[in-house]
Amino acid sequence: MSGQPIFILAEGTQRTRGRDAQGNNIMAAKAVADAVRTTLGPKGMDKMLVDSMGDVVITNDGATILKEMDIEHPAAKMIVEVSKTQDDEVGDGTTTAAILAGELLKKAEELMDMGIHQTVIASGYFEATRKAAEFLKNVTIEVEENDDQTLEKIAATAITGKGAESHKQKLAKLTVEAIRAIAEKSDSKITVDVDDIKIEKRAGGSIKDSELINGIVVDKEKVHPNMPNRVENAKILLVGQALELKKTEVDAEIKITSPDQMQMFLDQEEKMIKDMVNKIVESGANVVFCQKGIDDLAQYYLQKAGIYALRRIKSSDLEKLSKATGAKILQDIDEIEDVDMGSAGIVEERNVAGSKMTFVIDCPSPKAVSIVLHGGTEHVVESLDRALHDALRVVGVAVEDGKIVAGGGSPEIELSLKLSEFASTLKGREQLAVSKFAEALEIVPKTLAENAGLDPIDIIVEMKAQHEKGNRRAGLDVYTGKVVDMWENDVVEPLRTKTQAINAATDAAVMILRIDDVIASSGRGGGMPSMPDMPEDM
Repeated sequence: MSGQPIFILAEGTQRTRGRDAQGNNIMAAKAVADAVRTTLGPKGMDKMLVDSMGDVVITNDGATILKEMDIEHPAAKMIVEVSKTQDDEVGDGTTTAAILAGELLKKAEELMDMGIHQTVIASGYFEATRKAAEFLKNVTIEVEENDDQTLEKIAATAITGKGAESHKQKLAKLTVEAIRAIAEKSDSKITVDVDDIKIEKRAGGSIKDSELINGIVVDKEKVHPNMPNRVENAKILLVGQALELKKTEVDAEIKITSPDQMQMFLDQEEKMIKDMVNKIVESGANVVFCQKGIDDLAQYYLQKAGIYALRRIKSSDLEKLSKATGAKILQDIDEIEDVDMGSAGIVEERNVAGSKMTFVIDCPSPKAVSIVLHGGTEHVVESLDRALHDALRVVGVAVEDGKIVAGGGSPEIELSLKLSEFASTLKGREQLAVSKFAEALEIVPKTLAENAGLDPIDIIVEMKAQHEKGNRRAGLDVYTGKVVDMWENDVVEPLRTKTQAINAATDAAVMILRIDDVIASSGRGGGMPSMPDMPEDM
């Protein structure tokens, strides 16, 4: 039995160990980071993503690109997670987080080639992250929640490079107004829930036609043309059930043997629908939002009663209407009570870019705000929506935290210099890991310079020289190619954008580094998932 091999894994299982496993994982992670690298900054390029259905997405938003890419490699998926977490936490800086994770792994590979163990690298990286948070405090700028000018600069920075530069001031103003409307202050703490802002996209018209509505906009028109176009002092009813005849839950058969019975059956159906409508009329409601269908006969009776009705309302819209108007969503109209009713100053149908929409204005809740976005084509509006989402999130974060930093790569260069100084005070091999971490941070200004067609080495040298002279806010102006004070240049970002990107990138890089054995079951595909196919231009 001495020469008999012992099998502990199922047949077809693939196993990669040691440096091979680490090399494969690092290569996959770097490939994902390189895929989005060219999209960083105002001069970043866009990616066109075409799914299996032929739908096209054109964007330079890191989180969107990585979400749409069909990535199979498990280590590569971890970089996608970094980007997703950054998007959830801050809304912007998704590309920065991804390329920083890739660069940290690249530098770690160099250390491993020198014979330094992964746990030493991980320890050095975590120490560098801790010190980076301290050093960032030195470049932090305080911002008040009522400082409109600074908040608009933050929004404009997030929008820049996302296809809406020509109207970024207009969009920045809309962003700040919307955030101010929904911000809640309690116990000296401000919270902002961006989900309270409803965004309606409409292809047609110009970006400058986009507007903020103090109320809720629903992308539906009234169900019957004879219903009123405008209802003032609206009493609103939100209905979750269909205003139609209920079908039996089991298969049933009704036998009719004479014309009289047929007429009685039809009369009874009509009576049931009329009873439904009468209950709504008796409640005093003059506007009805129905989540499901409204029967043709019910539509007729509703318009006879002068009631404005909409059907097939999305549940998310119904919830927003409930918050805005104070109405409860009813599942049974037999249970209507006065406390279930909502109110609004005006409910009216308006023609927006060739199609009709319903506007619910002057709601009891001041947090009810909507933004109607206009753009030349469907793809332009989608791109605008992503840019506005980022702007809303970063302004919200800035209002919550009250802390911002200058942009243009200036925080990264400042951290790189400070961490290099800190590394020289350490003993042992962690010193090398902290030093490599400092080098990795330079990838952000370096990439900004490359994407703007500038010499990255010249730019990095110039930025370091400025920072060593004490100009902590010196960053790259990609439009002029010069190193300038980014605060004076109106390029600012929330502090959380940087701290979250550094923390998430470090955690992901360390997790990938600590893997020295990859065991992939055969499954259906048979073996280890292959590397993702990258388009040639990435």
